[in-house]
This record gives sequence, structure tokens and C-alpha cells, in this order.
Amino acid sequence: MNYGYVKVAAAVPRVKVADCAYNAEQAERLIVIADGKGVQVIVFPELCLTGYSCGDLFAQQMLVEEAEMGLMRILNNTRQLDIVSIVGMPLATAGGALLNVAVVFQKGKIQGIVPKTYLPNYKEFYERRWFVPADGVPGGSVRLCGQLAPLGRNLLFEMPDVRFGVELCEDLWAPVPPSSMLAMQGAEVVFNLSADTESIGKHGYLRSLLSQQSARCLAGYVFSSCGFGESTTDVVFGGNGLIYENGRLLAASERFALEEQLVVSEVDVEYLRSERRVNTTFAACRSHCAPEAPVVVSTELVNSKELVLTRAIDAHPFVPQGAELDERCEEIFSIQVAGLAKRLVHTGCKNVVVGISGGLDSTLALLVCVRTFDKLEWSRKGIIGVTMPGFGTTGRTHANAVALMSSLGVTLKEISIKAACMQHFKDIQHDAEVHNVVYENVQARERTQVLMDVANQHAGLVIGTGDLSELALGWATYNGDHMSMYGVNAGIPKTLVKHLVEWVAGHGMDAESRSTLLDIVATPISPELIPADADGNISQKTEDLVGPYELHDFFLYYFLRCGFRPSKIYFLAVRSFKGVYGEEVIKKWLGTFFRRFFAQQFKRSCLPDGPKVGSISLSPRGDWRMPSDASSALWLKEVDEL
Repeated sequence: MNYGYVKVAAAVPRVKVADCAYNAEQAERLIVIADGKGVQVIVFPELCLTGYSCGDLFAQQMLVEEAEMGLMRILNNTRQLDIVSIVGMPLATAGGALLNVAVVFQKGKIQGIVPKTYLPNYKEFYERRWFVPADGVPGGSVRLCGQLAPLGRNLLFEMPDVRFGVELCEDLWAPVPPSSMLAMQGAEVVFNLSADTESIGKHGYLRSLLSQQSARCLAGYVFSSCGFGESTTDVVFGGNGLIYENGRLLAASERFALEEQLVVSEVDVEYLRSERRVNTTFAACRSHCAPEAPVVVSTELVNSKELVLTRAIDAHPFVPQGAELDERCEEIFSIQVAGLAKRLVHTGCKNVVVGISGGLDSTLALLVCVRTFDKLEWSRKGIIGVTMPGFGTTGRTHANAVALMSSLGVTLKEISIKAACMQHFKDIQHDAEVHNVVYENVQARERTQVLMDVANQHAGLVIGTGDLSELALGWATYNGDHMSMYGVNAGIPKTLVKHLVEWVAGHGMDAESRSTLLDIVATPISPELIPADADGNISQKTEDLVGPYELHDFFLYYFLRCGFRPSKIYFLAVRSFKGVYGEEVIKKWLGTFFRRFFAQQFKRSCLPDGPKVGSISLSPRGDWRMPSDASSALWLKEVDEL
């Protein structure tokens, strides 16, 4: 299985201007190397068989004929290979036009020829001096290397795993690039043969352009540009090999390298198809733009090879790395604050009530409240933090809860729920020594009742603390901690919560608050509904019961964001968590994830309001609408068969 991945390559060969035999030899060698790496499609720079910077030599018949001879040698010497190759060359038509084209071939057969649509004729470029644009010649077919091949700018090439299109250099820089039309016609990957020149600031612009185009087209984009060996009489070619997928850079070459380069990665076509299904604007644009009908060319069947991923698969997809993490935390926290501020101003409530356990989620909710009140220039005394010790509350979490509220200057209330729960056990005739789900949920619901009633006393709102991961797993007591008046953490996965708390600790916090926050981050995650052990430590650890949150967040991202099936999620998880979790452990918790996700939808169907902060939300009013009685059988069956 290839799990929807198509292995592609951008080749940047060394060239000698006007030495077609040498250039063809270099291209052929890279094709053979790429095929050995399992590459399915490889693209070369614009006019790579002659060199882009030949100037008026393009008018020489010998150069054009030698380019064709070079292509013929490549065709003959690669006819045993499955790989589809795309090279650039000049092509003289029977009508006397000279075209700048991309030639697509496989197993010695030319599959199609795509002429360049837009010829730059400004600044250092003057291609119209030699070439005719695509609309200057009729489509149809043309003879090359003794073969009759389809010619046209609207060619689509169909492989068993992917449909792709081709454009050349300047085409990308047009207001409406040909690749936009190709994508709407069904191209899932676009290959660009380029001769992009270098100048200050241009490279960053180019990357931005490629990222945007791949994102707008919901496509893979493979870009290959001329490198060392091209003439530097007036300009320099940096040799850019770049591979994008829906706006994300997968792989890049070294700029200004003196040696040839082969940039390889895998485009996840299955993910792109999922994105296109979800994004109905894409289909609507296709119908409105009504592009001309494409000519579809089918390639030969490629023998499947073992999939070896070279692209990085992030084990923590919700948590960016480096400086981006700091930026992401600031943005998310600002979204939470803005959401709560609007709700408070709209309702006219100047008091909020938050249950503070000394755990991560309630801490983050409290910090959001504090920042919101500061932004509104309201007194922090309007934030009523309630700590409610129960049968499982430990000294560490209780002390942290009290210390944090005290250092932040909010109103602190301590209301023990033990007596109320014991009375309730008596009322419903439950043995308090039986620590089952009744024992746990009584405490969770009692705490919610306390918070709701305190909010009524102060004409305030109860601020929910549950996070996205808990909502996905249903790790909340129905009509207990499941309920609030506004859930500020509803869009934040557990793996990101601790980073947000750490970020806040390092931004504007006094030493005492910072110390408490960092100890909270280091505390094991627990609902603390079961009595502590003999040493007073937490005895009930959430991740021992439902599994590691880093795994569940991984599953959640690739299930909801990418629409992947269990077998692909498992494949990626095994690779990403190698050396951390064994295959059987991953399979076990993957099954748990799907069982709980489907079974607990009824809790998500009646969630309180809360802000969406990322690409995934489980709000029943927004991103995720699923019947509460949907069957999980298909997903669990595939997990069992792993």
C-alpha cells in the first residue's frame, strides 16, 4: 500500500549551454537515480536539454535538432523504467513556429507535450524574440523523435495514483496561472519547469508564490529551476528545487549549489482529495470558471514499490516548533481572550466563576479570564475562583490552586464537596466505598452544581475548562464538567495546553505566579476523583486509563483534519513514535480512540459555546456535525485487522 502518497522529484542538473549531448546525459543519469529511489514523476528545469540561456542560438537549426537527438537517447535508454519524466526543450513545429515546451515521457514513449503559455518579454527576459506562446499554435498533435504525441496547454496526465498537469516558469507568475485551470480540471499535482533568475528579495517572493498557488489549488506543486552551468553574462540562476503541498513546503534544494541536486518527497494525494471534498468553494469555482475541457493522457502502469517516506511526519501536529510556537501561543491566547471579552460585554456580566483544581485546563481557563479582565480594565476581583476539594484532591494540586489564585489577585472561594457527596450517596443508596463511575460522576456533577449556583449568586458566567482532546474522547461527565456557560478551552488540544500555560508563565507573570504555573505543568494529568495513595500522591492518572494524549491528539488530527482511515493513521503513528510506543500499544490506543470518539458524540452534540482557535473544532454548530448514533464498526474493523 502507498497510503495515497506519490513520490515526486525536482531535479536540478548541471548543464553546459548549447551542449545537448552533455545535458541529455546528465538528465538521463538523474532519471535512473530517481527511479532507483522509487520516484514516480521527476521534473527538470525549463529548456534543460539546451540550456535556457542560449540566446540567439535558439534560431540555429543544429541546436534544435541536437536537442531532439538528446531526447531520443534518453527515451531509448530509459524505456525499461517505470518513472514518468518531464524535460524542457525547444520544439520546432511543421508550421514554422518554435515552442518552449515540456515533454512528458515514460518507458520510451512521449505521453504529451505542453507549450509555455506566457512568454516573459520584459527586463532581462525576451523570450518572444525566439518562441511562440501556446495560443500561437493550434493544439492537437506534433511529431517528435519519430512519435506522434498530443500537444496542448490543457493536457492532463493520468497515472493510477494521481492526475497531474504541467506549466512552465512565467505561467506561474500570471494573474491566473494555467495551473489554476489544470487544478479545477482535476490535476492534483502541478509540475513547473522554470528558469527563474536570482535577485535580492526575489527568492522569498517566489516561495510565497509557490506556497499560495499550491494552497489555492489544493494541490501538490513541484518546481524545478535552472542552476549551475547556465550563462551568468547578465543574470545568475540559483537552482531551486521546491516541493509544496497545499501551502506547506515539503522539501527544498540548496541554493547556488555547484553540484547537481535531486529533491525528493511524497505528495499526499489522499489528503488533497479530502481537502477538495471538504472545500466546496473549490468545486463551485470550477463550475463558474468553466475552463476548457482537458485532454487526458493515460500513462503506463507503474509497478508498485515499497513506500519509503522521506517527508517529515510531525508526532505533535498541534504543537509547532521553535519561534513559531511562541507566535502560535500568543495568537491562540489572544483568540481565547477576544472570545470571552465579547461574551462578557454582550451579556453585561462583570463576574465569572471558574472551578480551579490545580490542573492544566482550569489553570489555562483562569489565565484567560485574568487577561480578559485586564484588557477590559475590570477588577480581577470579579473573577471568582472556586477550589472544591473532594475525595481525590491531593495536597499538591490544592496548594497550587490556592497559591495561583492568591498571586493573581482573584476572589478565592474554597467549598469542600465531600459532605454534599456523602449526603448524595446516602440519598441514592450508593456505598461510598465502591469507587465506580457513580462515585466519580457524583463528584463531577456536585462541582458543576456549586459553580452554577455561585454564578447565580454573583450574576456571573461559569467558564468551562474542558479541552479539545477531552471532548474528542468524551473524557467529561455528562452535565458535570461537560457543561458551562462559555468554554474557553474548547478548541485547544491537550498537547498544546501545557505549552500555552508555559508561555503565559513566561510573559508578564510575577515570580510567585510563574513558579506555581511551572509546577502545575509538571503535575500528572488527573481528574482526582479517586482517593490519593498512602503517600498522598495522585493515584488516578488519566493517561493510564484512556491512553497518552500525544497519541490521541495525533489520531485526532489525522482523522478529522486529513480524513485518513485507521490503517494510514496507524502507519504514520508507528513511524512518528518509533522508539516511544510499540506497534501493539499504538494499535490498542487507536482502537480506544475510535470507540470513544463515536460512542461519546452525544456529549459533543450539546456543547456550550466556545471559540474555535485552530483548524479543528468539535462544535456541533460549526466544524463537526455527526449523528450521536453513528456506527464505528467500519473503523474498528480496520483497526482489528492491522
